[in-house]
Amino acid sequence: MLSIIQAAGWPIWPLLLCSVLSLAIIIERAVNLQGNKIVPSDLLDDVLEQIQTRSLSVNEIENLKSQSFLGQLIVEGLALQNGPHELHFERTLAFQLESKGKVIAAHLEKHLSTLATLASAAPLLGLLGTVIGMIDIFASQSSAPGQPGDLGLGISMALYNTAVGLAVAIPSLIAWRSFRAKVDGFVVQLEVASERLLLARLQLEAAHLDPTPNPNPRQGVGQAEKNFK
Repeated sequence: MLSIIQAAGWPIWPLLLCSVLSLAIIIERAVNLQGNKIVPSDLLDDVLEQIQTRSLSVNEIENLKSQSFLGQLIVEGLALQNGPHELHFERTLAFQLESKGKVIAAHLEKHLSTLATLASAAPLLGLLGTVIGMIDIFASQSSAPGQPGDLGLGISMALYNTAVGLAVAIPSLIAWRSFRAKVDGFVVQLEVASERLLLARLQLEAAHLDPTPNPNPRQGVGQAEKNFK
């Protein structure tokens, strides 16, 4: 293996660096892009059920923040209080949830652009190494002609750069496509959770504003019409 690296020349060293970086990113993203760390199942349902009867404690809020990205989104949605002078509560809450969702999406996409760049650059670096190797081989042959076998061996060694470049690019591209699909799925789930949380907060605030709702809404309408007359 060492002899192949030495024969391939200096252009193979950037390819080896790309392979190390690509492997590190793939391992890091595979560990962190897990469903239980992003959108745990039943977490939102449990929280929405709890806030119907009581407020969350400080420890529960801290646990939500550290548990998952969905927990951070839930805490952001519960943090805004509808004060007596808040005229645009719904709009403000929606803006906060949208802003937090963008921050979470950026965290989910971390290093993916780098992985895509490595997948695109690796075959080009391999081709560059092969071209440089071929130039060196033919230059040496023109100055001091050797055996045809030596020429074939030199060409095969130069082609190792292309082979290594493809060996780095193919797994990197597959991993990038897989992670990209997972991130897109998580973003959709977070958007749905954000909408559900917004609706639940608006319903909860409406219930607090009207603690004794009229069991017969038509009676209220009739009384209003009578007062108007």
